[in-house]
Amino acid sequence: MSRIGVFVCHCGINIAGTVDVERVAEEIGQHPEVVHATTYRYMCSEPGQQLIRDAIAEHDLDGVVVAACSPLMHETTFRRASSAAGLNPYRCEMANIREQCSWVHEHEPARATEKAIEIVRTVVERVRGDEELEPFRLPLTKRALVIGGGIAGMEAALDIANAGYPVVLVEREDHLGGKMARLSGTYLNFTAAPDLLRRKIEQVLNHPNIQVLTGAQIVGVEGYVGNFEVAVSGFKVSGSRMTKSETSDLKSETFEVGAIVVATGWDPYPLERLPEYGGGEIPDVVDGLTFEGMLRDEGGIRRPSDGQVPREVVFVQCAGSRDPERGVPYCSKVCCMYVAKQAMMFRERVPEGQAYVFYIDIRSAGKGYDEYVQQAMEEHDILYLRGKVSKIFTRDGKVVVWGADTLSGRPVEVAADLVVLATPMAPSRRAFELAKMLRIGIDQNGFFSEAHPKLRPVESLTAGIFLAGAAQGPKDIPETVSQASGAAAKVLKLFSQDEMVQEPTVAYVIRELCSACGACVEACPYDARSIHPVWHIATVNAALCQNCGACVVACPNKASRIHNWTPEQILAMADVVSW
Repeated sequence: MSRIGVFVCHCGINIAGTVDVERVAEEIGQHPEVVHATTYRYMCSEPGQQLIRDAIAEHDLDGVVVAACSPLMHETTFRRASSAAGLNPYRCEMANIREQCSWVHEHEPARATEKAIEIVRTVVERVRGDEELEPFRLPLTKRALVIGGGIAGMEAALDIANAGYPVVLVEREDHLGGKMARLSGTYLNFTAAPDLLRRKIEQVLNHPNIQVLTGAQIVGVEGYVGNFEVAVSGFKVSGSRMTKSETSDLKSETFEVGAIVVATGWDPYPLERLPEYGGGEIPDVVDGLTFEGMLRDEGGIRRPSDGQVPREVVFVQCAGSRDPERGVPYCSKVCCMYVAKQAMMFRERVPEGQAYVFYIDIRSAGKGYDEYVQQAMEEHDILYLRGKVSKIFTRDGKVVVWGADTLSGRPVEVAADLVVLATPMAPSRRAFELAKMLRIGIDQNGFFSEAHPKLRPVESLTAGIFLAGAAQGPKDIPETVSQASGAAAKVLKLFSQDEMVQEPTVAYVIRELCSACGACVEACPYDARSIHPVWHIATVNAALCQNCGACVVACPNKASRIHNWTPEQILAMADVVSW
């Protein structure tokens, strides 16, 4: 017989406002193996945790159920409290009666209470079958690999290297800087970008803890968090640095690292996909990144067709953005701001010129951003026209823009010398290929997926692999730098341990039932399964296993199991539910 304690949380009024928590504790207390059941206003608070610790000691509990919020929020909290009282932490489970009960049955308190009772009953049955597990201890390689040498990759590499850990920085181009190296200036501060970037590159190249590989490609990734093996190809050794090979004598090397930061950046959206705007057909229709090059040109702004200085320039915002039918469904976040910057810089270089901006709406969320756009309108006389551009074509040597001004309700025609399209930031062209090698996900738009958009924004679903910058989604330089430092902080947290501690709630194989059919090997998305060449049974690399359960579903013999989530436990949980 088990001795289980049940602790029902009020969660303020999040649970108690709908569920009769006292009745839940009373009903569960009648279970023959529940020796203690109580409630508390905030179980996750320090007094609430102390209540659990005291009850474990007083009632000699060998299992604990906390009926509260999602396990994602506080499972670690309650397992830590149980462990402090001498209970094996893996015999502590959470019953979710907030998100899965009180919140979804807010207007049905009686039914919500009955459902809460049944949820807790099922988790009591699970705890009865829980094993006492111990975490795995694994060695940890305290060296990081950063993929991408743009501002995100360099910031992450510097943060890690400045903490005293070695870093390998891999860049596919023959220089560092990424897309930021092509900017003429930054908004809010026109002249900052080149000098800021130059100093950052110098810091990276001269840092004793950073090994820079340019012209290099990731060609293979093996291993798991704390012990990755990354194969890099396409460079040759030149002195103390590794640079792109100019001959066929390409070098390859495998690096052992403990963590990987993915900072592969973004690629420009192809103009050829915007034929209604003359993209790829009209030489004087360019994208924003091309116009940055014109602004950087010491010879002044010259239009591509004849090298003349443009006097009338039209900027088209959302050219392909927020358009799921002909472009991409998302907003790139930076376009409203860089268009204002480019228009102001154009007016400074061509004072007699006129700039027009067609926009749907202005999205200038950030410190000083909205004021910056207002400055473009008021101080630089840039004409903003609220309306969608319908067509761009050539006529008599001019680029004609047809659009609308929805504020006046009139159609607009502008005969321009140059048109600049604010096209979307697109995912890196190697994102999909790299995602397969790293075993991390990509979203519906092709950017790398974070583990959780709010709670784990810089982590991938594969432990030890972190995301930084525009590889995860469109963002500007300040946000990119912040996320890169966040990813570096996660790496440093990992490296602060003497050894890796791996959760033991992973898959395992019952040898007597395994026929070595390989179904689980194909089903595992983390490459944690293999067929042993001698024993001819499926084996599990516990360090790679992420407890997803795909192997359990795939196994025809039911030889694949997960610790503390066995078929016997699941059936016992189902048996106590009132159908």
